[in-house]
Amino acid sequence: MRIPQATYRIQFTADFGFDVANQIVDYLTDLGISDLYASPIFKARAGSTHGYDVVDPTQINPELGTEAAFEQLVQALQRRQMGWLQDIVPNHMAYDSANRWLMDVLENGPASNYVNYFDIAWNSPFAGNHQPILVPLLGNFYGECLENGEIQLRYDQAGLTVNYYSLCIPLRLESYATFLTHNLGKLAKHLGRKHPVFVRLLGILYSLKSVPDLSGQQRLDQTEFVKGLLWDLYLENQDVKAFIDENIQTFNGEPGDPDSFNWLDGLLSEQFFRLAFWKVGAEEMNYRRFFTVNELISVKVEEIKVFHATHALIFKLIEQGTFTGLRIDHIDGLYNPTQYLEWLQEKVGDVYITVEKILQPGEDLPQNWSIQGTSGYDYLNYVNAIFCQTENQAQFDQIYWQFSGRRTSFEELVAEKKQLILDKNLAGDVDNLAVLLKQISNRYRYGNDFTINGLKRAIAEVLTRFPVYRTYTNESGLLESDRIYIEQVIQAAKDHAPLLQHELDFIEKLLLLEYDSFLTSAEKDQWLYLVMRLQQYTGPLMAKGVEDTALYVYNRLLSLNEVGGEPSHFGLSIAEFHDFNRHRQAHWPHTMNATSTHDTKRGEDVRARLNVLSELPQEWQQQVQAWSELNQIHKTQVKQATFPDSNDEYALYQTLVGAYPFVESEQAGFVGRVKDYMLKSIREAKLYTTWLRNNPTYEEACLKFVDAILATEDNPFLQVFLPFQHGIAHYGVLNSLSQTLLKLTSPGVPDFYQGSELWDLSLVDPDNRRPINFAQRQTYLAQIKAGIQADVLKLISNLLANPANGKIKLFLIVQALKARNKHRAVFQIGDYQPLEVEGPHKNHIIAFARRHANSTVITIAPRYLTSIVEPGEYPLGSVWGDTYLQLPDGLAVQQNLITVESLAAEGKILIAQALQHFPVALLAT
Repeated sequence: MRIPQATYRIQFTADFGFDVANQIVDYLTDLGISDLYASPIFKARAGSTHGYDVVDPTQINPELGTEAAFEQLVQALQRRQMGWLQDIVPNHMAYDSANRWLMDVLENGPASNYVNYFDIAWNSPFAGNHQPILVPLLGNFYGECLENGEIQLRYDQAGLTVNYYSLCIPLRLESYATFLTHNLGKLAKHLGRKHPVFVRLLGILYSLKSVPDLSGQQRLDQTEFVKGLLWDLYLENQDVKAFIDENIQTFNGEPGDPDSFNWLDGLLSEQFFRLAFWKVGAEEMNYRRFFTVNELISVKVEEIKVFHATHALIFKLIEQGTFTGLRIDHIDGLYNPTQYLEWLQEKVGDVYITVEKILQPGEDLPQNWSIQGTSGYDYLNYVNAIFCQTENQAQFDQIYWQFSGRRTSFEELVAEKKQLILDKNLAGDVDNLAVLLKQISNRYRYGNDFTINGLKRAIAEVLTRFPVYRTYTNESGLLESDRIYIEQVIQAAKDHAPLLQHELDFIEKLLLLEYDSFLTSAEKDQWLYLVMRLQQYTGPLMAKGVEDTALYVYNRLLSLNEVGGEPSHFGLSIAEFHDFNRHRQAHWPHTMNATSTHDTKRGEDVRARLNVLSELPQEWQQQVQAWSELNQIHKTQVKQATFPDSNDEYALYQTLVGAYPFVESEQAGFVGRVKDYMLKSIREAKLYTTWLRNNPTYEEACLKFVDAILATEDNPFLQVFLPFQHGIAHYGVLNSLSQTLLKLTSPGVPDFYQGSELWDLSLVDPDNRRPINFAQRQTYLAQIKAGIQADVLKLISNLLANPANGKIKLFLIVQALKARNKHRAVFQIGDYQPLEVEGPHKNHIIAFARRHANSTVITIAPRYLTSIVEPGEYPLGSVWGDTYLQLPDGLAVQQNLITVESLAAEGKILIAQALQHFPVALLAT
């Protein structure tokens, strides 16, 4: 198996395709990256900016470049012995007209060859129905869209289609009879009933009569045959063409005449699908979505035929050696993740595999998954939390309460927001689960009196109380690690809703698979199906309720508000960080270490800055109070309220402290970026405004506030804000260097999100997908490498004197990756040993050793530096006093791998000696 030394994530788009990526291969190699880590590259919806909205997994996305360009990129990587880690999307595809499999289902219904490809109600083994598949993609109510003329019928070589802007769906063949018989008498009178052309048209109509009686391939063959006959006739005869074109015009109606749309309305009522207002998807849903996104329909990858069809190109590219590893997107969305990973392993063999899995604090991956680990969110939250000064939690609670007026605990907020998502976005999905649960409970005398309403409320209680993204029960049974979560959830639900105790007892019995002895095999199957179905909804609820709602409301310290994070935990101890790393080394030594991704709420260096605030509660409180008083005049008074509210104002100040640009050239676009972030933030919070229902008054007040406080002329706020922010930014540099070194040397594979080798001051997507200036990075890298060769200490001195350009971070990455490559075995399989630090500043140093055979590499990373040095100063040399590091087993340090200095220390080493010239150290013995 090829284990990456370091990965570099690229977000492919039409503007950054294979040709452009080819131009940075040398740069990545020189940087020390071993593997390109690619966003999804399969054919996606036109104009996709992320690639997760796949329309055809059997093709490379043509928007990213030609086949030749793709091959040239592959060859360029292989010439440099670089690997390709590919992000794949097994859970869902785009609900889009370019999704030919889905369009075939909507056209041919149950007869489609692809009907089992999608997770729709038709495919449910229990409680399934054949109601039309919902198409909740209209921008307004169906009737209004129809009578406004926005829904139109068209005819071309593909046949009859209904069109709504870019949406184009083929009609079922039976509807051709409805369409063609309209005004048929007029054509008969014009041509004569015995005219050869009219006879041919009657023959087509006669052929349509047999379609309802056909199924499977016979129906599909007949469909193509009849459509072909009609198209030929349309092209050959002007009278038939005029007849069909006139019918199209008639069916499309006249805006202002509602009755003129009756024909089209009737035609649409015959289809295997139902056009609907997009908001309908929240309450009436007969297909499974990705989270709550109507435009992404889930795939039944648990069907072996579907698994092979959707992965055929992936397997081919692995077999050819193009892909050397896989990253599985949203593993928790799958019906049976364990089975999926087993199938995958059987097909790809000894290939590096990680999964996008959000682990809550204390949670581990299922031990029966034969993979290398996660995509790194767990590491991100641990390494981030170690820079949050835990001792100041009470003070930050008080500051936040006083400023915002919010005293709701994060735990209470999570339950509240999960319930909100259930009510507003997943109500239809809960209804479906309740119907299935009712069918099961009706078989038991102790469940016969349960009502649908009671079961729905009980299901909601269970879903909202889950502390983890999901459990993994399947036909093999229940994982013991999951039993604990289930029992905790049920007890919490009973405490909150005691009147539902009987329903909750029954659900617990189901979730724990405590089968009664009298159950038939079929009844057990239905029971298991419900459990496995329910498991698919705890993850989306966690994502939408926590990541996309609660994290935008609970603003105590925004650096902790990250995907997979637990903002109620105000940092962690060095001992907890070491325990986490030791566990990873023992169980998941090749998992990924991330600090920024395409999904993080803010860039790694924004978090590094915000963590500095945790060290300065009194100063922070004074600053925020002063800013608020200065900016009160920029708020908007609406009746008794003042907008933005204090909670959003508090979050905005943190955002400015964390993301304010280092260099003046980037300030021009900063106001727009902050306004975009602010708008997304307040909509995600779902308090005053939402994506579903905008509140222009609140939104405009917030955007006006941002404009006012960031105005560059005669701005008293910026005069006070900027000196404080500059000081925080300096300490943020130091935090970032420590964080970067820890990522590079902890157990696991360090991952770099595109552009983060310099300062990553991005906000939430799409801000973190802005174009990267690779030419600048290539120039910087060349300068750094030349400086290392000429005089490394002089280079370091220059870098420390000019931190704003980010070269200092790039230098550290270069040196640490060089060390990883030189000591490959140490970092891939070496032991992890926490090291004791003694002296006056021992709590300010994180230190550990990685050891293999006769090689040892020691990491030294400082933290909490506001009490060590003044703003603008560096924690070098004598500032550390007598603080020292106890070396393992009396080892002698010989070299600092970052500064390339020879060192002489045995038994222990003074921190002042290790950090003589650079703020972090990587020592070799």
